[in-house]
Amino acid sequence: MSFVSTVHGVIDTSELGRTYMHEHVFVLTADVQQNHPDEWGDEDTRVADAVAKLRALAAQGVKTIVDPTVIGLGRYIPRIQRISERVPELNIIVATGVYTYDSVPAYFRHRGPALNETLGTEVPDPMVDMFVTDLTDGIAGTGIRAGMLKCAIDREGLTPGVERVMRAVARAHRLTGAPITVHTHPGSRTGALVKRVMCDEEGVEPSRIVLGHSGDTTDCDQLAELADAGFVLGMDRFGLNADTTFEARADTLVEMCHRGYADHMVLSQDAACYIDWIDPNVMPFLPQWHYLHLGEDVLPYVRERGVTEKQITTMLLDVPRRFFEVP
Repeated sequence: MSFVSTVHGVIDTSELGRTYMHEHVFVLTADVQQNHPDEWGDEDTRVADAVAKLRALAAQGVKTIVDPTVIGLGRYIPRIQRISERVPELNIIVATGVYTYDSVPAYFRHRGPALNETLGTEVPDPMVDMFVTDLTDGIAGTGIRAGMLKCAIDREGLTPGVERVMRAVARAHRLTGAPITVHTHPGSRTGALVKRVMCDEEGVEPSRIVLGHSGDTTDCDQLAELADAGFVLGMDRFGLNADTTFEARADTLVEMCHRGYADHMVLSQDAACYIDWIDPNVMPFLPQWHYLHLGEDVLPYVRERGVTEKQITTMLLDVPRRFFEVP
């Protein structure tokens, strides 16, 4: 048996059920929210809205979501705990890590490896201990343990800050066995950089890494190459069609299934109950970007184009379960 930590507690991986591998509850700019609380509004109203949306998702048959909200995205576990208590039918797996496309947060700039040259000795990175503590002891005194590690690399590429976080995540993985999700930018072929740093140099098996946002490209040859290397492909932004279309995302999934890669893909929407990065007035222009889009629109579309029920089960149940099982 293998086990995974959720907000409800530790469960056997056989209990994960239908799993969406990349959904946020809230994405927030912590400093803005703390200093300008009028933007957030009433706490109870926000919590009630999240509970309603997550209950609707569970009613579609989704049993588990992975919420990769970490430092840089406004993670606040006591709020997630409060919401989870009111949606007992849904497992929420939370993550630890740091989200940046460029430099590390200011807190880390003069700690750890940044002091190597000054002190003339190798200084351990405090990020590693932070991540390991979240995974093994729990987060901020809540007793809730992270079940996933998270980092990011975008079009800016492998900046020193991005590389430092990536290596800290890899080292925390080696100490704990926790799997990893990486926000990637497939248009810049950043998956190859993940492979070089995390796999070739830090020793992480590609099968333990989800390359998030792989569905942002229609280049199926690139995706096949990454899947053949062993990575799990996150086809996880369905509904976010600002720079693409519904059809482009869905047809890419269909093609990859037709090529035989269902057992290397996971599905999700990267949606949230509320994200303060986007003016609320813009959200009506993204009408499909919500938790129910996969069930309501995407799965019927791909079924009509030859994706089988077995392949859907593979992507939504089998691959997530296998991903969280300790090798």
